[in-house]
Amino acid sequence: MHEIRPVILCGGSGTRLWPLSRSGFPKQFLCFTGQESLFQQAVTRLNDIGTPELSMLPPLVVTNEAHRFLAFEQLREAGFRESSALLEPSGRNTAPALTLAALAACEEGQDPVLVVMPADHAVTDTDAFIASMREAIRHAVLGKIIIFGVLPTRPETGYGYIEVGTQQEARNGVFSVRRFVEKPDAATAERYLSHGGYYWNAGIFVLRASVWLQALAHFRPDILQACERAWAARTSDMETTHRFIRPGQNEFAAVPAESIDYSVMEHCPGSSFSLGMVPLDAGWSDLGAWDAVWDVLPKDDAGNAQVGDVVSYNTRNTMVHASSRLVSLVGVNNLVVIETPDAVLVADRSHSQAVKQVVDLLSQGGREEHQLHRKVHRPWGWYDSIDEGGRFKVKRIQVQPQASLSLQKHHHRAEHWIVVKGTAEVTCGEVVTLLSENQSTYIPLGQVHRLRNPGKIPLELIEVQSGSYLGEDDIVRLEDSYGRSP
Repeated sequence: MHEIRPVILCGGSGTRLWPLSRSGFPKQFLCFTGQESLFQQAVTRLNDIGTPELSMLPPLVVTNEAHRFLAFEQLREAGFRESSALLEPSGRNTAPALTLAALAACEEGQDPVLVVMPADHAVTDTDAFIASMREAIRHAVLGKIIIFGVLPTRPETGYGYIEVGTQQEARNGVFSVRRFVEKPDAATAERYLSHGGYYWNAGIFVLRASVWLQALAHFRPDILQACERAWAARTSDMETTHRFIRPGQNEFAAVPAESIDYSVMEHCPGSSFSLGMVPLDAGWSDLGAWDAVWDVLPKDDAGNAQVGDVVSYNTRNTMVHASSRLVSLVGVNNLVVIETPDAVLVADRSHSQAVKQVVDLLSQGGREEHQLHRKVHRPWGWYDSIDEGGRFKVKRIQVQPQASLSLQKHHHRAEHWIVVKGTAEVTCGEVVTLLSENQSTYIPLGQVHRLRNPGKIPLELIEVQSGSYLGEDDIVRLEDSYGRSP
């Protein structure tokens, strides 16, 4: 019996998929196909690898404080009742993330095989993925480092490449790795495609925890030592059946930022560490831009991929995603049209990689649309800013059963709350009141208050804010159930 620990790298902001993906709700938590998010699909796929010989341990998610409750809520929805999360205080790339995961695995007294993959990739053939993964695990249990390569279908310049040995040199379905090649220019990518022997680097790794730590100690001892210091300074806490592990903040900030490939994998060919590549023919895509999303979505006879309320006429090879209203197209070709309640993107499909530049412009201009959707998810539920003017803002708020907002006050605004569904427990100063549907209350400026849902169904209310400043940073938290800073 071999123990397998899924390690899901759940960082990144997916800025090239704006406006659907934003830093506050990045692409790994979005549903592009079916009813599950990319993150949920990734965790479920890995869990399906289990056999009588392969024991699947609960997933270890590497994410950050801002996304931890999003991740665990989606794990709960997917049926995972037990899991752990490593919460990175800051982004240090993938090598430190894997190192912390390996340290956590070894501390438990075992040396499981780590199956490491990003949370934001798409796979259309799950059976083929599972077959390739089981083959990779079979070699990893013997101490081999396995990476996955995807046979190129086009001269892609947005992926890194792996040059492998010949088919005759391959052993038991595993190719030797000659070298890693960075993202090439178009002419070089064309040459790779015509020459053969080159695969796209899928960024998926299978290896024992101890093997990763040994390789890192050999090639980048500075990263290992810095991660060990951050791990020694860690704290942890439980939220029901989910465990949060926080490495030391100052110690982790001193960890060199480096990728798994740069720190270890690229140095393995010709070394004492055994590195092999397993081909992955499973409809893989990293969904790096809207044209990649168009590739994996079902299309009509005219090549249009349409999600939501869409009507098109004389339109071809176009990607349309409507979130909140009817979108109509007439006589256009090769476009990306993405509609959300607060932003619309229209782009030439061949230029979809440049969407990141729009996000950069929004950030430079101090616009919030690159960070948050109109509907913002919180550990206790969500709020949707449905209207605002010079001195007022209107929100629709939903609070999950038994959840509560922080005990807080505001320096610049007062609030009116009207309950439209469920029961609200309102703390206003020293007074605690229960409100039911169609009842309301008023929170004066500067008053300490809290909203809680004591019921068994979601609480919904309309909040009307009024005052001189209505920004989200006008919240003074005095007490919080979710560990958020005052």
